[in-house]
Amino acid sequence: MYNIILSLLLGLTAGVLAGLLGIGGGIILVPALAFLFGFSQHQAQGTTLALMVPPIGLLAAWTYYKQGFVDLKIAAFVCIGFFFGGLIGAKFATALSNVVLQKIFGVALMIVAIKMIFFK
Repeated sequence: MYNIILSLLLGLTAGVLAGLLGIGGGIILVPALAFLFGFSQHQAQGTTLALMVPPIGLLAAWTYYKQGFVDLKIAAFVCIGFFFGGLIGAKFATALSNVVLQKIFGVALMIVAIKMIFFK
């Protein structure tokens, strides 16, 4: 029961942050699954990708769309690239050790954080 409640709270938190800031999967869910649930890096990334399959962002995207903040043409092309890129990335990631994958993930988050804090 504890994991169900924690899972729902995690999903709610990630959903709020996704709607508010456009973040969720990589920045919130992957670390939370690793730290709170004890998932390996592979399990955390795989689980996060699996929950993205249904249209989880549909209502948030619709809200942004109604305000004129969605470029459907760019979104469509990014979606196509993401579809194939996700397959390529998953094939690489599953071939790496958990330790190497964690380090790559950490460096990616650090680069994003530094860019967001110090550069326009």
